[in-house]
Amino acid sequence: MNEVLEIIKKRRSCRNFKSDMLPDDIIRQICEAGTYAPTGMNRQSPVIIAVKDQALRDKLSAMNAEIMGKENFDPFYHAPVILIVLADKNVPTHVYDGALVMQNLMLAAESLDIASIWIHRAKEEFDSEEGKAILKELGIEGDYEGIGHCAIGYAAAEANAAPPRKENYIYYK
Repeated sequence: MNEVLEIIKKRRSCRNFKSDMLPDDIIRQICEAGTYAPTGMNRQSPVIIAVKDQALRDKLSAMNAEIMGKENFDPFYHAPVILIVLADKNVPTHVYDGALVMQNLMLAAESLDIASIWIHRAKEEFDSEEGKAILKELGIEGDYEGIGHCAIGYAAAEANAAPPRKENYIYYK
């Protein structure tokens, strides 16, 4: 079978990461793959923030957990790197564009034997004053909506096999 199709079928969400930091070249390759996602009219509305800084990572984790309504919980499952995808709200396709970037990030990670998971609540995080302050501190200007967090790292355990696909997933005519 085609290698891309194999990676698509093999990728699973990881909820148990090792604390080991990923090499910079691996992070760059994954991020670069995100930049090749299709976007509406090639407007390239998304941006990717690669977070390796432990303090910022932990701050984002605490914000995300608070939005979830959970205490003493790491929504990023201890992944050492968080790739945040935001997209320009002024582009009509921004949510779709950002979702495609997220998919590319996760598939690229899988192709490099790096585990990943999409964590939600980025919209709420970056709509908050605290989230806007983080963007300002990072020098990111514009009207961005948080699309998702792609937590990446080395898996601490083997991924489960994919469950069977539901009946009637595809209709042909």
